[in-house]
Amino acid sequence: MIRVLIVDDSAVMRNLLCQILAADPEIDVVGVAADAMVAREMIKALHPDVLTLDIDMPQMDGLAFLDRIMQLRPMPVVMISAMTMAGADVSLQALEMGAVDFVAKPQLDMRQAWPALRDEVVSKIKAATKTSVQVAQRPKRLVPKRADVPVRTRSPSKIVTIGASTGGVSALLEILNGLPENIPPILVAQHMPASFTRQFAKRLNDCCATTVAEATDNARALPGHVYIAPGDRHLVLVRSGLNYYCRLDEGERVNNHIPCVDILFASAATAAGSDGIGILLTGMGKDGAKGLAQMRQAGAATACQDEATSAIYGMPKAAMAIGAAEVELPLNRIAAYILERSSVDSRQGRQETAWSDAARLSGAVGQK
Repeated sequence: MIRVLIVDDSAVMRNLLCQILAADPEIDVVGVAADAMVAREMIKALHPDVLTLDIDMPQMDGLAFLDRIMQLRPMPVVMISAMTMAGADVSLQALEMGAVDFVAKPQLDMRQAWPALRDEVVSKIKAATKTSVQVAQRPKRLVPKRADVPVRTRSPSKIVTIGASTGGVSALLEILNGLPENIPPILVAQHMPASFTRQFAKRLNDCCATTVAEATDNARALPGHVYIAPGDRHLVLVRSGLNYYCRLDEGERVNNHIPCVDILFASAATAAGSDGIGILLTGMGKDGAKGLAQMRQAGAATACQDEATSAIYGMPKAAMAIGAAEVELPLNRIAAYILERSSVDSRQGRQETAWSDAARLSGAVGQK
């Protein structure tokens, strides 16, 4: 049984969450708390496996309480936030501080809307129990930073695609913070609600050397720029002559996700071929594995985040199982891998010499 403690100042929300979670035979709601002070004592007494935490609470807000939890008793936390711009920003801060995931409150009648979110709430609680809480490796707040990396000649035809889900917010922050301005275009499919992706792009833009923005339809993919897929669109890469473009697709969910990583990677295999670089990061499920395999078959450089640094080793594990990635890397080595693969001198002799050069940059890694 997964022992869950619900912390929320709203009696309505506490009751709704209790009803949703109590209906699952694998979940045991061991307690509810209306504020952080009560929750602190209940954590000591009940030893829950997962905490659901509201952001707006009296006495001590959710972010301040999360910070204390992660310093004194690190544990999986799922935030409950408002589906607004302010709610998105605070939720992203929580993920950077160590929260596993978040659930956005419906803006309309909660009693009518929450049943539709039952699967999301339950799946995120269950996924939280499988996560590796690595608070020490995650920044508590965004600090403007510019990548201190030697300027190298980049191939003008290279392009990078990255897929991520649970744990991807902090992972992407670390990767992009390690990249200089002269990086090839980067397209990102991160599983995230539509109301949150624009704010996510803004937060990344504030701290990275590259220019980060939410992708728009028909936008030309430019060097030094990162394009985040909107949360309600599939991001597709197309090529016209020497130029790459972003296309947005309003299609149905694929692998139960929109944006879908498989769709982005499959389009990169077609549009970029051997000029592509595919990176699959932490996340639950299998999204991205087949698409990454297509990229590798097309001659692209492909890599996965390793188990030790993944919040959830689901998507990377699925990709490694089918041979989709040429190498599996710890998170702090992925930026160096992208830099090496996007260099002009790595376009030839990839199998013989290029990865050995990247290994010297990033340290010893186990190639699988």
